[in-house]
Amino acid sequence: MPADSLNVNNKAVAQNTYDAIVVGSGISGGWAAKELCEKGFKVLMLERGRNYEHIKDYTSASKDPWQMDHRGTATQAQLKERPVIARTWGKSEGIMDSWVKDTEAPYTEIKPFKWWRAYQLGGRSILWGRQSYRWSDFDFEANAKDGWAIDWPVRYKEIAPWYDHVEKFAGISGSLEGLPQLPDGQFLPPMELNCVEKDVASRLKDFYKGQRHLIIGRAAHITAPHADRDQCQFRNRCWEGCMFGGYFSTQSSTLPAALKTGNLTVRPWSIVKRVLYNKDTRKATGVEIVDAETNTTIEFYSKIVFLNASALNSAWVLMNSATDIWPEGLGSSSGELGRNIMDHHYNLGISGDVDGFEDKYYYGRRANGFYIPRFSNLFGDKRDYLRGFGYQGSASRSGWSRDVAELSIGNKFKDALTEPGHWRIGMGGFGEILPYHDNKITLDPNRKDKWGLPVLAMDAEIKDNEKKMRVDILAEGKAMLEAAGVKNITTHDGGHQIGDGIHEMGTARMGADPKTSVLNKWNQVWDAQNVFVTDGAFMTSAANQNPSLTYMAFTARAVNHAFEELKKGNI
Repeated sequence: MPADSLNVNNKAVAQNTYDAIVVGSGISGGWAAKELCEKGFKVLMLERGRNYEHIKDYTSASKDPWQMDHRGTATQAQLKERPVIARTWGKSEGIMDSWVKDTEAPYTEIKPFKWWRAYQLGGRSILWGRQSYRWSDFDFEANAKDGWAIDWPVRYKEIAPWYDHVEKFAGISGSLEGLPQLPDGQFLPPMELNCVEKDVASRLKDFYKGQRHLIIGRAAHITAPHADRDQCQFRNRCWEGCMFGGYFSTQSSTLPAALKTGNLTVRPWSIVKRVLYNKDTRKATGVEIVDAETNTTIEFYSKIVFLNASALNSAWVLMNSATDIWPEGLGSSSGELGRNIMDHHYNLGISGDVDGFEDKYYYGRRANGFYIPRFSNLFGDKRDYLRGFGYQGSASRSGWSRDVAELSIGNKFKDALTEPGHWRIGMGGFGEILPYHDNKITLDPNRKDKWGLPVLAMDAEIKDNEKKMRVDILAEGKAMLEAAGVKNITTHDGGHQIGDGIHEMGTARMGADPKTSVLNKWNQVWDAQNVFVTDGAFMTSAANQNPSLTYMAFTARAVNHAFEELKKGNI
């Protein structure tokens, strides 16, 4: 029963009432909670999975592989419970318990779909790749210029101050390059390219007349004292959790800031089933949850709701909401809810040997690589496909497994350890996927999860544009390494299934017209403007850059808008 139909003296309602509810605790949910709490809102953060404490629960992060029960290899029981992750490179003993048990929360693959999910406090912010890049107007204007899908309702100049805002707090290390397709930001000192990477960067700059750039990655790693966190220790064990807070995560950054205000309540094991909607006021009144441990149903009430459950799950919540008014769910009046699924396609790359640096060495395990920004279909370049791609990679000395004592014995082995391995360089391509209307998710009416809730059916794939781009990614990558003097170059393409880029986007896109979009330019649901969606669901196109920094910026911007609109009495 909606909150506004209950007696205002009802203690249960009062106890369950907050100024704002945030659904999800990952990168965007953490930012929503921080910004709301710091503006004075009493906030309830709902996480469908377990509690996960900073430092305490990073149980494998300080162990060496030989200290793990199974030497870092996922067990057969773990793989059986998580058949999706078993199909990926993410199957590592130390982090398997961070991935969802697909046996409890299945989904239907109409077309092959790899959905990486982490249902725990902090979500995938513990596990993400930490690459953090701004978009430019090449990206925000792309749909309009290409005549594809719908236009973004915003441009870079509107978002730039919010990129500034989140970079300053999160801590992004990077170099200033002055590239129009990859705007500079508020950076901490950059990590350093190693000697081979510097040489390759110089050769590429000369060969391509300054039109292509190999730079150090822009990463959410702090490289100087910053916000009560210790800087990156160059361990490269990030996805097991960082005890030092050296990279941005909910646990290391936004959650402590939100808790510091005294305004945050966190409730794990809370599966949000639907948004509660009052058709008379055309506003949400709160959410209904299923307690994941007791399977009981509870309602919570608030003035505003932020959906940050991840692109697919936020759409799922909307699909299950207000179905008495819109059979396809809250926000479905445009026909776009659950459609236009995007990702970044990868699983392909180029590598080779590098001669001439046998006397050079490096120290530590840099938790970052190099980045080659997009150059295709820019500055007069024209390809037989739309949009573009970037590369991420690194150069290193090979053969590090040989210094694990258990792998070999004897004097010859010990002598070999005095000579580092030879240098190799490799890079993978990350390409944009267009927002195809028929790439969609729906509710599967014939399948339920452990809690009796409907599951999603995935019907999405890469198409001809992406397939043409993949050919070009390999050809251009090979040509660049050849120009840099790399030897014995090989390429590989393992194919791509949507979801495997772990950058799912687009199920509730924003736009300027409620007839063609789910959200307005402020991330508000057109049909309930006190509901905000600021995870990957809101994306109108995908660009080729990693998207998390953009989620952060739009989330902070949306909270500020919600604050101003509430003061004016508009929502």
